[in-house]
Amino acid sequence: MLLALDTTTEILHLALLQHGREGERVFARRVPAGVGRGHSERLLPTLNELMAEAGAGSADLSGVAACLGPGGFTSLRIGVATTEGFGLTGLPTWGFSAFALRAEALRQARGQAGAQGPFWILLDGQRGEAFHQRWEDGPTEPAAKHPLADLPARLGTEAWWAPEAFAPKVEALLSESLSGGRITLADEGEATLAGLVALARRVSQGPPEAPLVPFYLRETDAEVNFPQAAAHLPEALRKGLPR
Repeated sequence: MLLALDTTTEILHLALLQHGREGERVFARRVPAGVGRGHSERLLPTLNELMAEAGAGSADLSGVAACLGPGGFTSLRIGVATTEGFGLTGLPTWGFSAFALRAEALRQARGQAGAQGPFWILLDGQRGEAFHQRWEDGPTEPAAKHPLADLPARLGTEAWWAPEAFAPKVEALLSESLSGGRITLADEGEATLAGLVALARRVSQGPPEAPLVPFYLRETDAEVNFPQAAAHLPEALRKGLPR
């Protein structure tokens, strides 16, 4: 039984993939958790609910796959720390990026072709910035962050997708006559859960990853405000491993 989780946004996504004689069964939840520590209050109780629904316990888990970011610092660390905790019990762990999760959600919602042609996945980077990555069949360049005002020049005429809560900020900056247009989903929540299940299923076929390193893509406020105090830290600890 594989556990998949995403705590990188204000919405908690959890899924259990249970294999038995009758094939695979999936138990999934999408829970509004708010910003920051709300995930710590809802993650394990929601997992217990899913376990009860599946008629299973934590001893039945065979591995955990987690979204490593980028996203909110506190909520992201809660998901990674929980996954690492399961890893300490001997369970294999796997990680994937928030961009890969959203790309898989688009593929699941729009069929095997996914979004046609090159497109951009845009996530809220806060501080008037956006996290972004360009995709076709996979990422065509490393993920990066830029001020929102830079998006028109970076996107050009190519299509883009952003979460429903963030998309209006992007639309306000883009000229419809130049932009390739926003990619929309009929049900973003359902698509995200479907993407989480499909992606967890796929990454769990590869070698486990340990330890899991969060993909922050930016420094913390403390590192920005006190750069000398964090100067000794390697980039992998300051921004996470690129994905």
